[in-house]
Amino acid sequence: MKQEPGTPFDSIESAHSFVALLAKAVAESRQDVEADVQKAAGSTVPRRLDALRITLYNLQKLEAHMNQSRRILNDLRSLRRLLLEERSSATVRVAVKAAQTAIKQAAPPATSPPSNGKAAPNVSA
Repeated sequence: MKQEPGTPFDSIESAHSFVALLAKAVAESRQDVEADVQKAAGSTVPRRLDALRITLYNLQKLEAHMNQSRRILNDLRSLRRLLLEERSSATVRVAVKAAQTAIKQAAPPATSPPSNGKAAPNVSA
């Protein structure tokens, strides 16, 4: 039985590479349109400028989605490796410790009571 030719989505790694290339192409297109918007800013054709701005807005949204997709694919790749025990247990421990540290650093600091010895007023809605 013959296998079909490979597609960009045969594996998570190949999908990640494909999405990375697509994100790069979208970023380049966005830069081109930004230049066109700047050139058309002094134009006497406001509809063209409006169309370019809408195009730029949609390219910015698409670029954000591509970057988010890359991060999701990267997470899936890491989870698959973890589930299939492709990583050594030492590497997993280091990754878990790093994640815990990042979570602690991202948490807002706990508020402390006033230092003048007076209790804070009880404000309830």
